[in-house]
Amino acid sequence: MRRAAALVFSAFATKRRPSSRNLSRLLHGSPSLPHSPRPISSQRCPSRALQTVPDAAVPLPSHRRRRPNDVADLEETFEAASTTDDILSGFRALEASLDPGDKRLGLACLKVGQHLDSIGSEDHEKVLTFGLRALRILDVDGGSSISVVMALHLVGSASYNLKRFNDSLGFLNRGNRILNTLESEGIDGEFDVRPVSHAVQLQLANTKTAMGRREEALVNLRRCLDLKVSILEPDSRELGTAHRDLAEAYAAVLNFKEALPLCLKALDIHKEQLGQNSVEVAHDRRLLGVIYTGLEEHDKALEQNQLSQKILKSWGVGGSDLLNAKIDAANIHIALGKYDEAINALKGVVEQTDSESEMRALVFVSMAKALCNQNKFPDAKRCLEISCGILEKKESVSPEKVAEAYMEISSLYESMNDFETAICLLKRSLAMVEKIPQEQHVEGNVLAKIGWLLLLTGKVAQGIPYLESAVERMKESFGPKHFGVGYIYNNLGAAYMEMDRPQSAAQMFALAKDIMDVSLGPHHADSIETYQSLANAYKTMGSYTLALEFQQRVVDAWRSHGSNAKDELEEAAKHLEELKKKAFGSLTEEVIQEALSLASRNDSVPSKDVQH
Repeated sequence: MRRAAALVFSAFATKRRPSSRNLSRLLHGSPSLPHSPRPISSQRCPSRALQTVPDAAVPLPSHRRRRPNDVADLEETFEAASTTDDILSGFRALEASLDPGDKRLGLACLKVGQHLDSIGSEDHEKVLTFGLRALRILDVDGGSSISVVMALHLVGSASYNLKRFNDSLGFLNRGNRILNTLESEGIDGEFDVRPVSHAVQLQLANTKTAMGRREEALVNLRRCLDLKVSILEPDSRELGTAHRDLAEAYAAVLNFKEALPLCLKALDIHKEQLGQNSVEVAHDRRLLGVIYTGLEEHDKALEQNQLSQKILKSWGVGGSDLLNAKIDAANIHIALGKYDEAINALKGVVEQTDSESEMRALVFVSMAKALCNQNKFPDAKRCLEISCGILEKKESVSPEKVAEAYMEISSLYESMNDFETAICLLKRSLAMVEKIPQEQHVEGNVLAKIGWLLLLTGKVAQGIPYLESAVERMKESFGPKHFGVGYIYNNLGAAYMEMDRPQSAAQMFALAKDIMDVSLGPHHADSIETYQSLANAYKTMGSYTLALEFQQRVVDAWRSHGSNAKDELEEAAKHLEELKKKAFGSLTEEVIQEALSLASRNDSVPSKDVQH
């Protein structure tokens, strides 16, 4: 389902032709675009002439400067060149005829760099060199121009490919600031900057994703969609694909609520343009199945999945698309408690997979899930052993997929109370994702899970460093107020309580409370548990005033749930009464009188509203 985003980069519309000839028309070309809203591997044609690329940082010697008419001819030849050999040959000839600071040379460097980037050159340093040289020439006066933005985009793309993500982000952010200026000023109506903005926004999204800043990347992807909506024809096929791409991005971070309307819009567009039984509609419906599963609307998920499979079969589309849809369907059956149906379906899928394929490994994971739910643990473990045997051979080939599979397998071992095996698999997953910058969000999840399992098995001192590292990774990926960060703070608080460090525990619980109040709301069950943990921590410290405050919040929050939380309310009220006895029993008469006196003085002070 991880399909590449459709490229939207049409030629810039002009109201009048620029006065300078030839090379200035390169401004009308399209800078190369990344091919997806998040990094994916793709096969692109290698250049057969890369070995002949000159060092663009050093101008080639020129025996004499050519006459203006000769330069014009070279410009025409270079601009007309389309193959790598012709472009490089034309560049060398033109370079020898122009001054080092000539803007036309800067535009020529830009064209060469863009060409190498667009054909998938593996020599990213060479692309970067051309881009930097173009930037130095075109940006000499620090002005705002489309050519400078294109050079910044090229340099940002090359830096991204070299995994220099901070450098990439810096160049792209500057390009984005220039674009904002150009858009606000209208740049004399000469160019439509929206296609350039799309290129920059898409590369920003890729770079932020690679840095683990996925929530920020979604903002850029949303901007990409807005730009496509303004550029493309209403309800065009490409616009449908754009909505589905953004829906996938939201689903990837488990934000199914935001993903749903986007995917439904994609489905509507594709049905209108291509008909009910198109392959694009099948892809939309399969994604809808995934989204409905995430929303725990399993009946709707199964309906969409079955419709997707029906379309794919009618078109004779087999392979991984159809097999993945069948695995999705089996997982939905498991969620609905239809374990035998799931197992029978998965047996059919096994027969259609290669013995050493990743697909077969995933089938056995799903089969183990169904068997676990039937408490058939020996059979489930056998399936997981087969899966792990296949995945071990794929660790160097597909580390991201294998790491994700190990995490799911670990959860199944955890459900069977085999915690040691679960921790071992998570550590293997961690060793892989630590080497992949764009998997930083996964790294945070793995660290948090290892820390939690170590706490669960009584290895508290070992678990704390994992949880502390998990907090930092998760904050970088999802922001400091994400509910996942709150849960990790909660676990850290529990760990510190186990180690008789109630003050540290209270600090962690307080951080968790602040996050959960915002992300989940104060009356969510997990938020209430955090209040209870705070009350317990302050009670252990002897800070009864604060303990009473939070225990009262627990009582009030459970009361808001009505009859559904009758037992929880009674338990919380019982704790409150016990706490009151301890609190007031520890106070001396002098302290009580002082508290009453302070309260009296506070009541006698007029409020700011009364004063004014």
